[in-house]
Amino acid sequence: MGISRDWRHKRSHTGARRVQYRKKRKFELGRPPANTKLGGKRVHAVRTRGGNTKFRGLRLEAGNYSWGSEGVTRKTRILTVVYNATNNELVRTNTLVKGAVVQIDATPFRQWYENHYALAIGKKKLATSKAEEIAAAVAQKSNSVQKKFAARKEHAAVDPLLDDQFSAGRLYAIIASRPGQSGRCDGYILEGKELEFYLKKIKSRK
Repeated sequence: MGISRDWRHKRSHTGARRVQYRKKRKFELGRPPANTKLGGKRVHAVRTRGGNTKFRGLRLEAGNYSWGSEGVTRKTRILTVVYNATNNELVRTNTLVKGAVVQIDATPFRQWYENHYALAIGKKKLATSKAEEIAAAVAQKSNSVQKKFAARKEHAAVDPLLDDQFSAGRLYAIIASRPGQSGRCDGYILEGKELEFYLKKIKSRK
């Protein structure tokens, strides 16, 4: 039996059984869930109603993630699933679904921050030699470029919780796309109140 999204098999609100006056219809079909997993990219195209196409993400390993407060988006690796409000089993099996909290590689965002602000990020603030290297590179720039970096540094403050994550090299992010429908696993980095909320949830689950 195929998966059907009809309502005629349900009893009426009074509890009466409905008479089956017709069979299932093509436009009432449902499909099995994708259960997208972490791993080498594997996406299948599915032909849908109207000749349209859905992209069924079966395995994905990277996506575009946005750092909202800085207005920056970078493609980065997904490392693991850490929280899912619906079911702990989806965390254990590393299943990628919309709304899941994942850990992503911080490297692309750290590199952007260092290039943009000419500052080290993370509690460790890199080795002193690396910090000196950045300062020496900036000193070689023209006066106008140095002024630009100086102006940017006024707005370079980062949330302490995010700073801790940069030193660990892993950022908490939330999936905003639907991997089983679009074949993509994109989202945004958690910050501020939202980050605090999910950190509490993650700790209480452990």
